[in-house]
Amino acid sequence: MNTQISAALEAMKNRDIKTVFYVACGGSSAIMYPSKYFMDREAKTIHADLYSANEFIHRNPVTLGEQSLVILCSHSGTTPETVEAAKFARNKGALTVSLTNVEESPLAVESEYVVKYQWGPEAIAKDTNYSMLYQLTSGLLYLKEENQRFQSMLQSLENLNGVYEQVKADYAEKALAFGETYKDEKVIYTMASGANFGVAYSFAICILMEMQWIHSHAIHAGEYFHGPFEILDKNVPFIHLLGLDETRPLEERALGFSKQYGEKLIVLDAKEFDWAGINEDVQGYLAPLVLNHLLRQYANALADARNHPLSTRRYMWTVPY
Repeated sequence: MNTQISAALEAMKNRDIKTVFYVACGGSSAIMYPSKYFMDREAKTIHADLYSANEFIHRNPVTLGEQSLVILCSHSGTTPETVEAAKFARNKGALTVSLTNVEESPLAVESEYVVKYQWGPEAIAKDTNYSMLYQLTSGLLYLKEENQRFQSMLQSLENLNGVYEQVKADYAEKALAFGETYKDEKVIYTMASGANFGVAYSFAICILMEMQWIHSHAIHAGEYFHGPFEILDKNVPFIHLLGLDETRPLEERALGFSKQYGEKLIVLDAKEFDWAGINEDVQGYLAPLVLNHLLRQYANALADARNHPLSTRRYMWTVPY
């Protein structure tokens, strides 16, 4: 196991932790949804919640204190709201653990423990931000509640790269077709539920809106029939994500309706993936990681087809905000 994760887990062992707060912004917040879902499903004595960093400070949860673990994330480690949230949590007496790609960043300085993750096409799956969050989360429950998913999770994360490579090969042509088919669309919606919702959220706000300037919205499959389904017609593209966790019936119901009245449907179903090397008891938890990896392939194809690089920005990092 990564030595930084081991150090963080050792610190958790020595604290009486009753609450876990996942705190970040944007895409860094989206990657925390699966771990929050894991806590909801597995934790018996520890409550978890997920906050946008600035609201975390202003809302000031009454349970934040010495019995709290605050896990933060910022890719650059310079996101002002998240850096301030780390400082805020430490001043409240909470144990702070931050994930970042830049080890000497301001976020790392303000946190008691830092975990540097890998990023990019050459990154090893078990050492990416999603995976390291799961190691921290499942490790915490193993220490505090003897939850046996920890070893299963570690074993499966070791084999996740193989799943990524197989999915990438299996969907190569479909990804290219997606780019060519939808390159001129003005709006694309994404939908999911449960552990997968963060992936839909990230694709909508980070890929389509931020990086491609395409109007989008992440729709929770359980909320589809409470307003959003009225926007569906034969000309509106919907990306439907289907995972393997307990909320899959919500995603299946939403897809069933979309098939009746829509035509521009992109369906990515984790049941179709090759899960060789991944233990069955954690496949539902790891489905979001594979869906996210696959969607990046779709994003690259879309950016190439539109001649609009994913690195293009109008405001982010270019003007004061």
